Amino acid sequence: MFRYLLLLMLLLSPLGGEAQAYTIGKGDQDPGYQIPVIDSAAQMLERATLANPVAVTQETTNNHCLECHGVPGFGVPLKPDAFGKQQIRHLDVKVEAFKNSVHGVRRCTECHTDIQQIPHKPGVKRTVNCESCHLKQLHQLETTADASKRATLEKAVGNANNFLASTHAQPSKTDPSRPRAYCHDCHDAHAVFPLRSAQGINFRLTTPQKCGTCHEKQLMDYEDSYHASLVLQKGDRTAAVCSDCHTAHQISSPKDGKAKVAITENCGTCHAKALKTYRQTYHGQVNELGYGYTAKCYDCHDAHKLRQVKDPISPAHPDNRLATCKKCHANAPPGFTTFHAHGDMHDKEKYPLMYWVATSMLGLVFGVFAFFWTHSLLWYLREYKEVGSYRYTAENHPHHGHGHDLIQSDDPYAGKYIRRFTKGWVIAHGVLAVGVMILSLTGLAVLYSETLWAYYVMKLLGGPQNAAILHRIGAVMFAVIFFGHIGYMLYRIIFVRSYKLQWFGPYSLLPRWQDLRDVIAMFKWFFHRGPKPTFDHWTYWEKFDYWAPFWGMFIIGVSGLMMWFPNVAATYLPGWVFNIAIIVHADEAFLATVFLFSVHYFNCHYRPTRFPQDIVMFTGTIPLSEFKDERRHEYDRLVAEGKLEKYLVDPPSCRAEKNAKKLGALLIIMGIILCIFALHGFAATFGG
Repeated sequence: MFRYLLLLMLLLSPLGGEAQAYTIGKGDQDPGYQIPVIDSAAQMLERATLANPVAVTQETTNNHCLECHGVPGFGVPLKPDAFGKQQIRHLDVKVEAFKNSVHGVRRCTECHTDIQQIPHKPGVKRTVNCESCHLKQLHQLETTADASKRATLEKAVGNANNFLASTHAQPSKTDPSRPRAYCHDCHDAHAVFPLRSAQGINFRLTTPQKCGTCHEKQLMDYEDSYHASLVLQKGDRTAAVCSDCHTAHQISSPKDGKAKVAITENCGTCHAKALKTYRQTYHGQVNELGYGYTAKCYDCHDAHKLRQVKDPISPAHPDNRLATCKKCHANAPPGFTTFHAHGDMHDKEKYPLMYWVATSMLGLVFGVFAFFWTHSLLWYLREYKEVGSYRYTAENHPHHGHGHDLIQSDDPYAGKYIRRFTKGWVIAHGVLAVGVMILSLTGLAVLYSETLWAYYVMKLLGGPQNAAILHRIGAVMFAVIFFGHIGYMLYRIIFVRSYKLQWFGPYSLLPRWQDLRDVIAMFKWFFHRGPKPTFDHWTYWEKFDYWAPFWGMFIIGVSGLMMWFPNVAATYLPGWVFNIAIIVHADEAFLATVFLFSVHYFNCHYRPTRFPQDIVMFTGTIPLSEFKDERRHEYDRLVAEGKLEKYLVDPPSCRAEKNAKKLGALLIIMGIILCIFALHGFAATFGG
């Protein structure tokens, strides 16, 4: 009877664990290895039965354990299987393998802490706790100065923490007292080797079979994949195995959003270029922001049964692509199949159209900013020198104080303002400004998804899906003002004043030769070659600001509508047009955002005679003195025609002025932040 109890006892005793060479222990003394010479398992049992139990102490060596467990073939019988075949649980330890493993310097009883005597009593519980050792290494990590030792400890502690946070560490559904998978389920309990060692590399090749012990279907699919043909058939140690995609210890459920993002990131470890081009699409940008609901690598290429794209079985093969797209886009037309999911705008040979469109847009961006930033810089330097002159002193200029007007105090118009914009235009400008800022914030956070600020902006917005809704609201706000303005102007032209319309008159926003003369005069003034020019109702930079949205609305609007309604667009257009739309939408959006919140803001607010802000677009009025000084041509004409008094109004109330300044300050600050976001994102991704 005792023999059977002893067999049961030995059955329950060994359980593998992980530890590093630098872990806990009672010292680094030789744990003792001497393979016993025993003729048979029966002889071993006889010796164990006759032996007097010896208490386990710090001096207990591994030889005491190996007297039984070191015998090749040692095991205990289990119940016969369904076919009546006798089953045996092997309890022998491959001594040489264990001795050469990372745990070889440890004594058996350091892991099997419940063994109090040898031979041990029956009924021993499985109390090996790998993470308890590895987590205790944290103290050693804090005290050691050896760089190589610290690296080993950091990895060991990290693996333990990652395992405890993984889905494998959660209670098993069949036996809640045990985790779903424990260290020894994946690692050979007594033969753990460094991954870069020869044994570790060979162990890597067996990973699919070890995972397949529990994940049988996934193993079957994997065995039919291109990855498996390299790993299992050719022994390619660099090809992907389970742990390359799912990680070794920090494993989460594939249904978890973070796991979906991590798996996609892991694909890029081998497929770096494919990941890079994927992240230039909306699918990839949302994924990079940390959200897993858009199409990922395995949605198009399959997760485990992955084949090369040229393989007819691959879901990414041209013949199967439409069906793959329809898994997410139910009514996807055939045009979807010609979209370049990994199109590279930097690859001139393979994607020449994308390359030239991207190059042209980049040239436009640099050209616009080269001119207007130079224009702004020269303007600032020239005007800064005049701030101290009589014309721009705090005593006489409205933007630097509320002193005397340029017009003498006995003038009947002293202190008057002139109405420049009606309330309708003020409201339209406000709606347009808010709409553009919404578009900029939500669009930039997606466009520059790799930046840290984009991650937090998206969190603040509640995720890409909320951002997409807000983006469309901003687009509608912009479109309503834009097309509403066009409709209003057509109404005015056709039904109100068509009989006296002057297409190139002083109140027309169409470019005219006078604008060119004003540009030349302005540059002469910049370089002290002439006086500062005065202007009419519209300046040349205001006309540029007016007409720029027409170009922008066409480029951004058309490309945006294509991406908003992809099924409609792909019904009439080939899929590669989406690649072009992505490029022009992004570059034009960057150009518009930075231009508005740098050049336009400078023209309105940052000039020395306007700083810190000009509130004309919030009150609709400007001081008559300023109007006379800057728009002298219009002032003289109104005086000559006797129409000046028609446009004169009282100054805005203190309350109205204060509210206008508050609103203006808020929009200016938001614009500056958006400009910084855009410039930082562009710098972070330029050339990439």
